[in-house]
Amino acid sequence: MKHPGGPRELRIEHLTSAEIAEAIAAGARTAILPLAAMEQHGPHLPLSMDSDHADALALRIAHRLGTALVLPTVRVGYSPHHLGFPGTLSVRPSTLEAICLDHCSNLAAHGFTRVVLFSGHIGNYPIMRDFEPRLAAALAPALQVIVYGDNAAILDAWRESAQSIAGLGSHVGGHADVAETSVMLVLHPERVRAGRAAAGYLGTVDEQFLRRAFVEGIGTFSANGVLGDPTGMSAAIGHAALDAVTDLVVEYATAHGA
Repeated sequence: MKHPGGPRELRIEHLTSAEIAEAIAAGARTAILPLAAMEQHGPHLPLSMDSDHADALALRIAHRLGTALVLPTVRVGYSPHHLGFPGTLSVRPSTLEAICLDHCSNLAAHGFTRVVLFSGHIGNYPIMRDFEPRLAAALAPALQVIVYGDNAAILDAWRESAQSIAGLGSHVGGHADVAETSVMLVLHPERVRAGRAAAGYLGTVDEQFLRRAFVEGIGTFSANGVLGDPTGMSAAIGHAALDAVTDLVVEYATAHGA
């Protein structure tokens, strides 16, 4: 499906129903379902950060897989640990699971045979890992469910990207840090308030920390809502981070049949 003068369109929201049917008949049996969040990202990034990130990753993943279409990003996710900051929205785990089940049930009825889920928001990953077996069981055998759930690998990829480009791996904390801010510099540079960027929590961010943050709230550890340090942000780091995470999801999805 090519628009005049433009690349092949993979987002179902920008296609007609007939075009989607043609794509499925031609072999596009994989759907990409990006999850995200609408939450604070420090004083220098908009609440859309995770959704913008997920939008971009989904298109990259679909292009790489070659026979996939992209569903609209689920823009509000599980973010109770950010609710101390104005504007943040959050849904319950059961709500997020129900949204994914309803979306995927529609897909199976239209001829898709598999769906790949990933998240542009780290906080969704524990929820996704929990509901994955229930989602897979509910949709089998009509639809294969592939959930990329390794948020630790994403943080490692960000650290490696920042380190290899600028020696700034230590600035990656996973939220509004040098990697995430650099991604936004690539996607929407006009949305980065660079003059307001400042370091936040600079301690270790691991699964133990994340469990505490989910209970106590990000504000307990970082007054400005940042985990890491955005200092040194650059488009070069952003491109490297986008490529690295795309590789992770594509390799996982390919290994599991997508």
